[in-house]
Amino acid sequence: MRIALGADHGGFRLKEILKAYVQSLGHEVIDVGTTSEDAVDYPDYAFPVAEMVARGEVDRGILLCGTGIGMAIAANKVPGVRAALVHDLFSARATRAHNDANVLTMGGRLLGSDLAKEIVRVWLETPFEGGRHARRIEKIAAREARSEGATGR
Repeated sequence: MRIALGADHGGFRLKEILKAYVQSLGHEVIDVGTTSEDAVDYPDYAFPVAEMVARGEVDRGILLCGTGIGMAIAANKVPGVRAALVHDLFSARATRAHNDANVLTMGGRLLGSDLAKEIVRVWLETPFEGGRHARRIEKIAAREARSEGATGR
């Protein structure tokens, strides 16, 4: 898979660890930054990753900030993106199986690297179950389409 990876200063250290880990799993990583722990604005990294996912340039995205909350809020503003904030293995599995999440967000100040790696592994390996869950995803897509038409996007 092609995975876009982005972080602000609060997620930078974990991003660097996860970049090497995701590559070790055999995936291609596109790192959109940031490149240091100097203060930056999370939307500047959330939007490019989310847009790459929405356009189909990458299969999935991973975003990291201090808590993962800001990244999730920003990424979910991009139509076609289903970003999920995850801090445990059950949620990592459920958000893929039931919600077909295509962007994972996590908190670099909340998770240790070992747990974060395991979350990423589970999230990348878990397939979408489809079935009744697909109907729900279709409802979300239909709402996005209505909203885009209303705003002229």
